[in-house]
Order: sequence, then C-alpha cells, then structure tokens
Amino acid sequence: MESEIENNIEESHREIVIPGEVIVSGNDFLPGDGTKREGNDIVAYRYGLADKNGKLIKIIPLSGVFIPRRGNVIIGRVSDITFNGWLTDIDCAISAFLPLSEVPRYIDKNNLSDFLDISDFFNAKISNVKAKGVDLTLEGKGLGKLDGGIIIKINPNKVPRVIGKEGSMIKLIKDETNCKITVGQNGIVWIRGENVEDELFAKKAINFVTDRTFISGLTDKVKEFLENEKANGGRK
Repeated sequence: MESEIENNIEESHREIVIPGEVIVSGNDFLPGDGTKREGNDIVAYRYGLADKNGKLIKIIPLSGVFIPRRGNVIIGRVSDITFNGWLTDIDCAISAFLPLSEVPRYIDKNNLSDFLDISDFFNAKISNVKAKGVDLTLEGKGLGKLDGGIIIKINPNKVPRVIGKEGSMIKLIKDETNCKITVGQNGIVWIRGENVEDELFAKKAINFVTDRTFISGLTDKVKEFLENEKANGGRK
C-alpha cells in the first residue's frame, strides 16, 4: 500500500519530509540527493521537499548555503582583475576565477577591464571545483556580462522552485512581467525590464515564490498573485 507522501509525489506535488521519513517504497525507485535506500524504502536523510523526477527521488533543501558543483550555472561579481583573468565573488565560502582562456572571443589581454570590470556581474558555468577555489568558463550559450537591470539574492536551495519544472515557473514570471531573468544556481538573480517598475514587479513575484516554496500547486497561486497585482496596480 502506497504512503500518502508517495501518492502526492505521483500527483506532482511536493511534501515536506524530515530525516528518517519513508518517502516511497519499491525497488523501481532510485535514491537521489538527500535520500538513501533502506531495504524496500527510499528514506529522507535531510529536511526538505520530496521531489520525484521519473523514478528518481530527491530532497530539495529548504535552507542552507550554496555548494558549488561542476556544471552549475552561476552569477558572479568581479572582485579583482589579474594579468590572466578575473577573480569573482559567487557568494560562496571559496573563491572563483574566470581565466582569460575560458572566454570564447578575442579579448585584449592588456585591457581586461574593457570586457569585465570590477563590480560587473556576469553569468558563467563552473568548469572545475578544487579544494581552494572554483574555475569558471563562458563556453556555453547565453553566458557573459549582465548589463543593466537589478540583482537580488535568494536562498540557493529555493532556486529549483523559482525555476520550476522544465523552467515553467520562471517562464511564467518572465512573460507576465516582461523581464529578462537569469537565475544563478548560487541564488543570485539578475532581472532586466524595460523600466524599473517591471523589474520590481518581477522581484516581488520571485519573493512570493521563495516565501511559499513548501506549498503544493504553487504555479496556480503565482498566476493568481500576478493577475491580482496587475488588476490592483500593485506592481511597485
């Protein structure tokens, strides 16, 4: 007999679980991040939201800090410029570095600040994680300097909810606020609209999501929130 949690997961809802709690039973399921197999059961070993993606069961933490992993797409801020690249703050305990060799375009090595200057924000991919630092690359579609707009910070562990399944949540917010939005997996978010009112509207919508990550049916509630805000003129 399936548990209530398992039924809810099958219906694409996410339930809060605590360490030691059985999420699903059956050998068809595979343990992912934050879970482990105990006999026939997939059990949580951290507090968070139980998430099912096909047969993979994982936990989305509700609190914590960003732990960099190879392949993560992040947003960083240039903190210093060296002779061969850019030291970068990615809101993490270890430092990050973007080498000049990882920029897929010609850069005058005598004027690196013409491409990225101190305090500039950019999005990049983590190419390597070492004991003393993180290596970044701009090899990939849509990576590079983020001009204009506003930057906000959210809990890194709430990024999956802000993005939504297959990008559905962030697409909804982009479409309804007329903003370009980039969500770094380190919890830094770039928002650029045609005016500051649109940018603040998008920020308000993102904060609405992060304040309610534990709620099932969140997409519908966000739609209702956006419609009400537009109707009431509460976009600021």
